[in-house]
Amino acid sequence: MPGTIHLRRIGAHVALLQIDNPPANSLGDAMRKLFLEQLDALEHDLSIRAIVLTGTGKSFCSGDDLKEQERAATASESIRNARLADFANMLTRVESFRVPVIAAINGWCVGGGLELAVCCDIRIASTEARFVCAGVNVGLIASAYRLPRLIGVARAKHMLLTGSPFDAQTVERFGFVTALCAPEDLEKEAIALAERVASRAPLSVEATKRTASSAIDHAPQDIAKPFAGELYRLAQSEDHRAALAAFRGKQEPKFERK
Repeated sequence: MPGTIHLRRIGAHVALLQIDNPPANSLGDAMRKLFLEQLDALEHDLSIRAIVLTGTGKSFCSGDDLKEQERAATASESIRNARLADFANMLTRVESFRVPVIAAINGWCVGGGLELAVCCDIRIASTEARFVCAGVNVGLIASAYRLPRLIGVARAKHMLLTGSPFDAQTVERFGFVTALCAPEDLEKEAIALAERVASRAPLSVEATKRTASSAIDHAPQDIAKPFAGELYRLAQSEDHRAALAAFRGKQEPKFERK
Protein backbone atom coordinates (compact mmCIF):
# COMPACT_ATOMS: atom_id res chain seq x y z
CA MET A 1 0.00 0.00 0.00
CA PRO A 2 1.36 3.46 -0.87
CA GLY A 3 1.93 5.85 1.98
CA THR A 4 -0.07 8.99 2.55
CA ILE A 5 -0.34 12.10 4.70
CA HIS A 6 -3.59 12.21 6.63
CA LEU A 7 -5.13 15.62 7.27
CA ARG A 8 -7.77 16.06 9.95
CA ARG A 9 -9.38 19.31 11.04
CA ILE A 10 -9.73 19.73 14.79
CA GLY A 11 -12.37 22.35 15.48
CA ALA A 12 -12.21 25.64 13.62
CA HIS A 13 -8.52 26.49 13.80
CA VAL A 14 -6.31 23.40 14.28
CA ALA A 15 -5.12 20.86 11.71
CA LEU A 16 -3.55 17.48 12.46
CA LEU A 17 -1.12 16.07 9.88
CA GLN A 18 -0.15 12.40 10.27
CA ILE A 19 2.64 10.70 8.34
CA ASP A 20 1.47 7.21 7.35
CA ASN A 21 4.10 5.27 5.45
CA PRO A 22 4.90 1.96 7.20
CA PRO A 23 7.09 0.64 8.53
CA ALA A 24 9.12 3.74 9.53
CA ASN A 25 7.18 6.69 8.04
CA SER A 26 9.93 7.70 5.64
CA LEU A 27 9.50 10.73 3.42
CA GLY A 28 10.69 9.74 -0.01
CA ASP A 29 9.97 11.63 -3.21
CA ALA A 30 6.24 10.83 -3.45
CA MET A 31 5.63 11.30 0.28
CA ARG A 32 7.38 14.68 0.27
CA LYS A 33 5.17 15.77 -2.61
CA LEU A 34 2.04 14.78 -0.66
CA PHE A 35 3.33 16.47 2.47
CA LEU A 36 4.06 19.73 0.67
CA GLU A 37 0.66 19.67 -1.02
CA GLN A 38 -1.00 19.47 2.39
CA LEU A 39 1.18 22.29 3.69
CA ASP A 40 0.32 24.45 0.68
CA ALA A 41 -3.39 23.98 1.31
CA LEU A 42 -3.01 24.85 4.99
CA GLU A 43 -0.79 27.85 4.25
CA HIS A 44 -3.58 29.47 2.26
CA ASP A 45 -6.34 28.54 4.70
CA LEU A 46 -6.27 31.53 7.05
CA SER A 47 -8.69 29.84 9.42
CA ILE A 48 -5.85 27.49 10.42
CA ARG A 49 -3.88 28.89 13.35
CA ALA A 50 -1.83 25.88 14.53
CA ILE A 51 -0.77 22.46 13.21
CA VAL A 52 0.01 19.21 14.98
CA LEU A 53 2.44 16.92 13.11
CA THR A 54 2.73 13.26 14.14
CA GLY A 55 3.25 9.76 12.76
CA THR A 56 1.43 6.46 12.74
CA GLY A 57 2.40 3.25 14.47
CA LYS A 58 5.72 3.16 16.28
CA SER A 59 7.49 5.83 14.22
CA PHE A 60 7.30 9.59 13.96
CA CYS A 61 9.49 9.83 10.87
CA SER A 62 12.71 8.21 9.63
CA GLY A 63 13.65 10.92 7.15
CA ASP A 64 14.34 10.21 3.48
CA ASP A 65 13.63 6.79 1.98
CA LEU A 66 16.97 4.94 2.10
CA LYS A 67 15.97 2.62 -0.75
CA GLU A 68 15.39 5.65 -2.96
CA GLN A 69 18.70 7.09 -1.79
CA GLU A 70 20.46 3.87 -2.76
CA ARG A 71 18.95 3.96 -6.24
CA ALA A 72 19.87 7.63 -6.60
CA ALA A 73 23.48 6.84 -5.64
CA THR A 74 24.08 5.52 -9.15
CA ALA A 75 22.29 8.43 -10.84
CA SER A 76 23.91 11.60 -12.10
CA GLU A 77 25.34 14.13 -9.67
CA SER A 78 22.63 16.62 -10.59
CA ILE A 79 19.88 14.13 -9.68
CA ARG A 80 21.55 13.26 -6.38
CA ASN A 81 21.97 16.91 -5.49
CA ALA A 82 18.38 17.68 -6.50
CA ARG A 83 17.04 15.03 -4.13
CA LEU A 84 19.12 16.37 -1.24
CA ALA A 85 17.98 19.92 -1.99
CA ASP A 86 14.37 18.78 -2.20
CA PHE A 87 14.49 17.31 1.30
CA ALA A 88 16.23 20.43 2.65
CA ASN A 89 13.58 22.64 1.06
CA MET A 90 10.84 20.63 2.77
CA LEU A 91 12.51 21.22 6.15
CA THR A 92 12.78 24.94 5.50
CA ARG A 93 9.11 25.00 4.50
CA VAL A 94 8.11 23.59 7.88
CA GLU A 95 10.50 25.87 9.76
CA SER A 96 9.19 29.01 8.05
CA PHE A 97 5.53 27.98 7.96
CA ARG A 98 3.02 30.76 8.63
CA VAL A 99 1.59 29.26 11.82
CA PRO A 100 3.20 27.29 14.65
CA VAL A 101 3.80 23.59 14.01
CA ILE A 102 3.75 21.28 17.04
CA ALA A 103 5.54 17.94 16.71
CA ALA A 104 3.82 15.14 18.61
CA ILE A 105 6.64 12.58 18.51
CA ASN A 106 4.94 9.25 18.91
CA GLY A 107 7.83 6.84 18.28
CA TRP A 108 11.15 6.54 16.46
CA CYS A 109 12.44 9.95 15.37
CA VAL A 110 15.46 9.24 13.18
CA GLY A 111 17.83 11.09 10.86
CA GLY A 112 15.95 13.49 8.63
CA GLY A 113 12.88 12.78 10.76
CA LEU A 114 14.72 14.16 13.77
CA GLU A 115 15.59 17.28 11.80
CA LEU A 116 11.95 17.57 10.75
CA ALA A 117 11.07 17.63 14.45
CA VAL A 118 13.75 20.27 15.09
CA CYS A 119 12.12 22.45 12.42
CA CYS A 120 8.83 22.42 14.31
CA ASP A 121 8.15 25.21 16.79
CA ILE A 122 7.26 23.04 19.79
CA ARG A 123 8.05 19.38 20.41
CA ILE A 124 6.34 17.02 22.84
CA ALA A 125 6.90 13.28 22.89
CA SER A 126 5.59 9.95 23.99
CA THR A 127 7.52 8.37 26.85
CA GLU A 128 8.19 5.52 24.42
CA ALA A 129 9.72 7.70 21.69
CA ARG A 130 13.34 7.18 20.66
CA PHE A 131 15.67 9.64 18.95
CA VAL A 132 18.63 8.98 16.64
CA CYS A 133 20.91 11.45 14.84
CA ALA A 134 21.57 8.97 12.06
CA GLY A 135 23.74 11.03 9.71
CA VAL A 136 27.00 9.39 10.84
CA ASN A 137 25.34 5.96 10.63
CA VAL A 138 24.68 6.30 6.90
CA GLY A 139 27.69 8.35 5.82
CA LEU A 140 25.85 11.69 5.67
CA ILE A 141 25.46 14.84 7.75
CA ALA A 142 22.14 15.86 9.31
CA SER A 143 21.00 18.26 12.04
CA ALA A 144 24.54 19.56 12.61
CA TYR A 145 23.37 23.18 12.22
CA ARG A 146 19.94 23.27 13.80
CA LEU A 147 20.38 20.84 16.69
CA PRO A 148 23.29 22.70 18.42
CA ARG A 149 21.22 25.89 18.28
CA LEU A 150 18.37 24.07 19.98
CA ILE A 151 20.07 22.09 22.76
CA GLY A 152 23.64 23.43 22.87
CA VAL A 153 26.84 22.27 21.19
CA ALA A 154 27.99 19.73 23.79
CA ARG A 155 24.72 17.81 24.00
CA ALA A 156 24.19 18.04 20.27
CA LYS A 157 27.63 16.59 19.55
CA HIS A 158 26.90 13.70 21.91
CA MET A 159 23.88 12.85 19.79
CA LEU A 160 25.36 13.76 16.40
CA LEU A 161 28.75 12.06 16.67
CA THR A 162 27.61 8.78 18.24
CA GLY A 163 24.51 8.08 16.15
CA SER A 164 23.19 6.31 19.24
CA PRO A 165 19.52 6.03 20.21
CA PHE A 166 18.40 8.30 23.03
CA ASP A 167 15.29 7.78 25.10
CA ALA A 168 12.57 10.35 25.64
CA GLN A 169 13.61 11.15 29.18
CA THR A 170 17.14 12.04 28.06
CA VAL A 171 16.08 14.31 25.23
CA GLU A 172 13.64 16.06 27.56
CA ARG A 173 16.55 16.72 29.92
CA PHE A 174 18.54 18.01 26.94
CA GLY A 175 15.71 20.43 26.10
CA PHE A 176 14.84 18.82 22.77
CA VAL A 177 11.24 18.27 23.88
CA THR A 178 9.31 20.33 26.42
CA ALA A 179 6.90 17.67 27.68
CA LEU A 180 6.50 13.90 27.84
CA CYS A 181 3.15 12.11 27.69
CA ALA A 182 1.91 8.58 28.05
CA PRO A 183 1.53 7.15 24.53
CA GLU A 184 -2.26 7.07 24.78
CA ASP A 185 -2.35 10.75 25.84
CA LEU A 186 0.08 12.23 23.31
CA GLU A 187 -2.37 13.23 20.58
CA LYS A 188 -4.85 14.67 23.08
CA GLU A 189 -2.13 16.71 24.79
CA ALA A 190 -0.73 17.96 21.47
CA ILE A 191 -4.18 19.01 20.30
CA ALA A 192 -4.84 20.80 23.59
CA LEU A 193 -1.56 22.67 23.18
CA ALA A 194 -2.41 23.58 19.58
CA GLU A 195 -5.87 24.77 20.62
CA ARG A 196 -4.31 27.03 23.24
CA VAL A 197 -1.96 28.53 20.63
CA ALA A 198 -4.87 28.88 18.19
CA SER A 199 -6.93 30.74 20.79
CA ARG A 200 -4.39 33.58 21.00
CA ALA A 201 -4.32 36.58 18.66
CA PRO A 202 -3.37 35.01 15.28
CA LEU A 203 -1.44 37.95 13.82
CA SER A 204 0.46 38.24 17.08
CA VAL A 205 1.25 34.51 17.14
CA GLU A 206 2.56 34.61 13.56
CA ALA A 207 4.69 37.72 14.23
CA THR A 208 6.01 36.22 17.46
CA LYS A 209 7.02 33.04 15.63
CA ARG A 210 8.87 35.04 12.97
CA THR A 211 10.68 37.16 15.54
CA ALA A 212 11.57 34.36 17.93
CA SER A 213 12.82 32.15 15.09
CA SER A 214 15.36 34.77 14.00
CA ALA A 215 16.24 36.15 17.44
CA ILE A 216 19.26 33.90 18.00
CA ASP A 217 20.88 35.19 14.79
CA HIS A 218 20.84 38.88 15.70
CA ALA A 219 22.35 41.23 18.25
CA PRO A 220 19.82 43.32 20.21
CA GLN A 221 20.55 46.45 18.17
CA ASP A 222 19.97 44.55 14.92
CA ILE A 223 16.64 43.06 15.94
CA ALA A 224 15.26 46.29 17.40
CA LYS A 225 14.01 47.79 14.12
CA PRO A 226 12.21 44.72 12.70
CA PHE A 227 10.79 43.98 16.18
CA ALA A 228 9.47 47.53 16.41
CA GLY A 229 7.93 47.20 12.96
CA GLU A 230 6.06 44.07 13.97
CA LEU A 231 4.94 45.70 17.21
CA TYR A 232 3.66 48.87 15.52
CA ARG A 233 1.62 46.86 13.03
CA LEU A 234 0.08 44.74 15.75
CA ALA A 235 -0.75 47.80 17.87
CA GLN A 236 -2.97 49.02 15.02
CA SER A 237 -4.79 45.71 14.56
CA GLU A 238 -8.46 45.13 15.29
CA ASP A 239 -7.49 42.09 17.35
CA HIS A 240 -5.42 44.26 19.69
CA ARG A 241 -8.34 46.67 20.16
CA ALA A 242 -10.67 43.73 20.74
CA ALA A 243 -8.32 42.37 23.40
CA LEU A 244 -8.24 45.71 25.20
CA ALA A 245 -12.04 45.94 25.13
CA ALA A 246 -12.35 42.36 26.41
CA PHE A 247 -9.91 43.15 29.22
CA ARG A 248 -12.01 46.12 30.29
CA GLY A 249 -15.14 43.99 30.18
CA LYS A 250 -13.45 41.07 31.96
CA GLN A 251 -14.22 38.79 29.03
CA GLU A 252 -12.22 36.45 26.79
CA PRO A 253 -11.31 38.21 23.52
CA LYS A 254 -12.49 36.87 20.18
CA PHE A 255 -9.76 37.21 17.59
CA GLU A 256 -10.52 37.54 13.87
CA ARG A 257 -6.99 37.82 12.42
CA LYS A 258 -7.55 41.45 11.49
